Amino acid sequence: MTEPHLARHSSQDVWLMPVFIAKEGHEGDLQEALRVLQAASRNDPGCLDYTVFSDNQRPGTFVLIERWASREDLTAHNDEPHVKDFVTGAEPLLEVPFSVTPLTPLP
Repeated sequence: MTEPHLARHSSQDVWLMPVFIAKEGHEGDLQEALRVLQAASRNDPGCLDYTVFSDNQRPGTFVLIERWASREDLTAHNDEPHVKDFVTGAEPLLEVPFSVTPLTPLP
């Protein structure tokens, strides 16, 4: 029997986990930039989840969990001005370039 929460997932869903580490002194600026990105991205077509988390064990580290209905929706999202503006604006706030890990939910 399939678990009810797994029925909500499609095999075409695309899950990603970007991680952002702020330069010392820029934590608040990065957090605000991520809040703006989160608010805009949640309105993009095909966005099923787009939630930024603050890492409670590593101050200044933020983890984004995002889920898209399809690879095409993700591609369109990445072409949006709010995403491009974030990437450009966040670069000087980051200790290291952000990483993006693709994820697959376990059945």
